[in-house]
Amino acid sequence: MNLWKQARIACLIVLCAGSEAVAQAPASEPVVLAGGTLTIGGDVSATFGSEDPGFFNFTDYEDSELRMLRVDVSAALRAGSHVSVLGEVRSQNGGRPRAYALYVRLRPWTNRRFDIQVGRIPPTFGAFPRRSYESENPLIGYPLAYQYLTSIRADAIPASADELLQMRGRGWLASYSGAVVGPDEAPGVPLVTAFRWDTGIQAHVATDVVDLTGSITAGTLSNPRFSDDNAGRQVAGRVSVHPIAGLIVGASAAHGPFISKHVARLAGGETDQAFAQTALGGDVEYSRDYYLVRVETVFSQWAIPAIEAPLIDAPLRALATSVEGRYKLRPGFYVAARIDHLGFDTIAGSAGSRTWDAPVTRFEAGGGYSLQRNLLVKLAAQFDARDGGRTRKDQLFAGQLVFWF
Repeated sequence: MNLWKQARIACLIVLCAGSEAVAQAPASEPVVLAGGTLTIGGDVSATFGSEDPGFFNFTDYEDSELRMLRVDVSAALRAGSHVSVLGEVRSQNGGRPRAYALYVRLRPWTNRRFDIQVGRIPPTFGAFPRRSYESENPLIGYPLAYQYLTSIRADAIPASADELLQMRGRGWLASYSGAVVGPDEAPGVPLVTAFRWDTGIQAHVATDVVDLTGSITAGTLSNPRFSDDNAGRQVAGRVSVHPIAGLIVGASAAHGPFISKHVARLAGGETDQAFAQTALGGDVEYSRDYYLVRVETVFSQWAIPAIEAPLIDAPLRALATSVEGRYKLRPGFYVAARIDHLGFDTIAGSAGSRTWDAPVTRFEAGGGYSLQRNLLVKLAAQFDARDGGRTRKDQLFAGQLVFWF
């Protein structure tokens, strides 16, 4: 079944649910069973838009955000007042379901806002991952920091600076010869992926003013793992402050080995611990009356082994910034816009110095209308520009239906 047929079927399902709602108004809340012991929820989103020849919207699962059928089913099982088991299964474009989340939540004290998660846990870093579900994203595309594929891979590294520069703007299918343990050609990684959760342990504590979260995981922000592929763990933390009503200010940090141990050994590295990803993030959100404004910045650097001249003798750095706004024109109807820029540091190649990947700028504008409380239709136009790659500019359009319970 091709994607267009999948999208039409999903749209029919959602529209039927909407037409039924006019007469019967089905519940839009999660299904609660066994007196609250088991809670089941889910959402279906069908997105169909322009073909993306520049692969600006491709994800690390090799799907385009503008042409995607996504089905999520989540469940929470309470085993008493102190222990819960939470999980989520996700399928994209008719592919096999994947365990997006599966973790145990421990609450030692029922009267305190403190909990511990163990397993495939929610993200610690950044603000956007907390609202990455389609029902919570005012637009259709994702911020560049959390979706755009750079030319870096954890399972393959370039032999030299020249080889890395040849892959500028080719993160959707990067190929290297320096030290390779994966496919000859494979997608690169984003600064932070919003499409996979990491495995480890997380602690969270909150008051009315401050939220603190810390975690230790097997993978990194760019490359979450179910099982560790090197000798180290990532340590991440986030703090957010709510000083006044409507204002949230957050800061995040993370550090952990990025390159797999097999790649590090092939490259002659003494230890994979030295080849780490380090990231810092800051975010601000303010809402009042009918409008909401968000600003988020993510800085990331990756240390990779140097093999041949011209050497990559310094960490590869990238900086992404997004500004997003939403305004409610009337109940159930809003307009929104987001502007993004993703820039890269320069490295020296045989022909001179250039940014190691192609800088990208994105502008997206659109709006949404709630047909009912849990049925949303969105339309958006997106404009992408990149200083490199096979496609330098794209003008893309998409529509999306989202249904959740």
